[in-house]
Amino acid sequence: MSIRILLADDHNLLRKGLKELITKKIGLDVVGEAQNGMEAVRMASELRPDVVVMDISMPDLNGIEATRQITAANPKIRVLALSMYSDPRYVTEMLRAGAAGYLLKDAADEELIRAINTVARLQTYLSPGVAGAVVQKHIRGQTSGEDGSAFSILSAREREVLQLLAEGQSTKDIATALSRSVKTVETHRQNIMLKLGLHNLPELTKYAVREGLTGLER
Repeated sequence: MSIRILLADDHNLLRKGLKELITKKIGLDVVGEAQNGMEAVRMASELRPDVVVMDISMPDLNGIEATRQITAANPKIRVLALSMYSDPRYVTEMLRAGAAGYLLKDAADEELIRAINTVARLQTYLSPGVAGAVVQKHIRGQTSGEDGSAFSILSAREREVLQLLAEGQSTKDIATALSRSVKTVETHRQNIMLKLGLHNLPELTKYAVREGLTGLER
């Protein structure tokens, strides 16, 4: 039976190229394409693909948070991160979120094929370009819970709110997107600023970009 794949990346040309490679060269079935993290979560729930090829840096909801929500709701779905980031922190957080593999975007076509088949077989795949760094990080004991990153300081909901704030959405828009009240979003914002010791939106935006929560600078 063919592997059913959902592509999640906000770059149209990249998605088009991936789809052509996967369907024509590999002969697998691309069942859907998502342009942002929230769309990826919704489509994964509706389409139930076998594998989600997930970019990390996407608007509305980044790939790490999207992966966390997808794997929590649908444990049988395998997520393969496809990212330009080789920083072991991102790799670690994707794996902690439930991803089954991590592949760099400069990988050869053959490696993408190998990675998809590997995670579909319920195994884990790490690109050689990141595997060594991740191992060294764990040897040093620098897990995400100890490094003072946004992933250890903020809750998943606070990270969602922070990303949307950094991307210029108003409190009202965020409340609508997350199905929460304006007061709840304002409380989240206050808690975020208190936890991070930041005092205004520009500071929050710089922090979100630096931590990889938003793709404003790519």
